[in-house]
Amino acid sequence: MLDVCLLGTGGMLPLPNRWLTALMARYNGSSLLIDCGEGTQVAIREKGWSFKPIDVICFTHYHADHISGLPGLLLTMGNAERTEPLTMIGPRGLERVVGALRVIAPELPFEIRLVELTEAEETFEQMGCRIHAFRVNHNIACYGYSVEIPRAGRFYVDRAEENGIPKRLWSLLQHGQTVEEDGRTYTPDMVLGPPRKGIKVTYCTDTRPTESIVRAAYASDLLVCEGMYAEEEKLKKAKQYKHMTFYEAAEIARKAEAKELWLTHFSPSLIRAEAYLPKVRQIFEAASLGFDGRSAELDFEEG
Repeated sequence: MLDVCLLGTGGMLPLPNRWLTALMARYNGSSLLIDCGEGTQVAIREKGWSFKPIDVICFTHYHADHISGLPGLLLTMGNAERTEPLTMIGPRGLERVVGALRVIAPELPFEIRLVELTEAEETFEQMGCRIHAFRVNHNIACYGYSVEIPRAGRFYVDRAEENGIPKRLWSLLQHGQTVEEDGRTYTPDMVLGPPRKGIKVTYCTDTRPTESIVRAAYASDLLVCEGMYAEEEKLKKAKQYKHMTFYEAAEIARKAEAKELWLTHFSPSLIRAEAYLPKVRQIFEAASLGFDGRSAELDFEEG
């Protein structure tokens, strides 16, 4: 099961009822954070989740509303007696930006490991998840992220018995290991069916529509995507500042065949956002507004 929480939904500056955009996911005892704007600590505390298990922080880009909450979060994690290493992933310049922010958080009881993105698409294995970073189109280097939990094929006892595989090796094969014993080689495909559908969440903010988003978000269980503007007359402004409208985000979700769309990263000027949803749902029916603290528990499909 993957627990996902949209900690904040604001863009540019926090409001009394809207923290800046950040998303947190929990899996297998670890947590992953995407972006860390001002107020992220408060949002985590309001949700009742813990700071200490955050093992990975991914940054879309280095505008202040996406990273300015980092120094305080690091200090809080240090005060929670964390000692395990923390991995940070982000566009080129990560070391410089984090180094500058750490001037006010210089001493930490844990190691920080920095991974700078240089390619259009890169994939990493972290905390039992597959993290896929993909470049998008903002006015500085910016990436979106898909977080996927793969699922192996079904284990077939009859195949294991037919192949004469000792029971003590079944668990190893079930977990994808190849085993050699007594001159024989046993491979996972001898006991497993084809891979089954896993769990996939895609997060994307601060960009114009791109095909890279459609490809990366394809078949996502949840797409969390920016909708900076809802008013149709603000399309020109969206193009100028490299953001998206509600309707463009819905079109991406439709093309990507996502199960569900949460809109986020709203302009401070946006009010009564729900009034625009009927037209958005004409494009993608499973669209809804993100809100601070909105969460979901995503589980594997049966079978």
